[in-house]
Amino acid sequence: MSVEDLLDSGVRAHEQGDLKSALHYFEQALQSQQTAEIWVLLAEVQIESGSFTKAHKSLRAGLDLAADDLDLLFALGDLHLEQGKHDKAMAIYQKIIDLEPNEVDAWVSKAVAQMNDDDLSGAEQSCQRALAIDPESAFAHNAFGDISAFKGNVDVAINSFLKSIKLDPTDPQPCLSLADLHYDLGQLQQAEEFCQRGLELDAGLAAGYLILGYICLDQDRTQESIDNFQQFLRLEKSSAAKNIRDEVSAVIDGLK
Repeated sequence: MSVEDLLDSGVRAHEQGDLKSALHYFEQALQSQQTAEIWVLLAEVQIESGSFTKAHKSLRAGLDLAADDLDLLFALGDLHLEQGKHDKAMAIYQKIIDLEPNEVDAWVSKAVAQMNDDDLSGAEQSCQRALAIDPESAFAHNAFGDISAFKGNVDVAINSFLKSIKLDPTDPQPCLSLADLHYDLGQLQQAEEFCQRGLELDAGLAAGYLILGYICLDQDRTQESIDNFQQFLRLEKSSAAKNIRDEVSAVIDGLK
């Protein structure tokens, strides 16, 4: 197979969720030709497989070939963010901004890292910068909604999430964010509607089943609550979610 055929096969396997085959194809392609594109494709599959150390090595190998490649830099920043290394993530996103000052997604990603680092003022400024560049960025409106929710500005958060949905109806994340907000407000019907809408867009989102589990729990729909919590546990494997997994397991035990 040519390098192009290997890449096509790897991308198809990745899209179909066959991570083992995708890794095989991309690793084969690298034996014939090492490029930034192949390294980032391999790293993305490694990240999805939970092989973060290998992903770091792949991204560094790619950056050795193309230090300013934006796809590699975004992947590395996102990996740092996934691992809770907020300072490192912010530094990578800032490097992208230095290279491309109008790169909206870099500003938004920086805002997300700042928010996760409890710098809400900095996060808001970065997000506003993104929206100044592109007022119709669904990603930016969604992030601004998250920031507003953290600051307790519920009405602003709801409007931001609704704008995000309008701009990109295929993104389930603002739907789940709205479900979470409505749940906190005690508006269980609205919370469930948005939760179901998000899960219809992506049935593999663990957070959706977690929210739905608590919605059912508050309505004494015990078996539905257990089913949703168990689905959450099947899907959520991140080490960063250990505490919430333990909490959910305890709730299930208490319901049985």
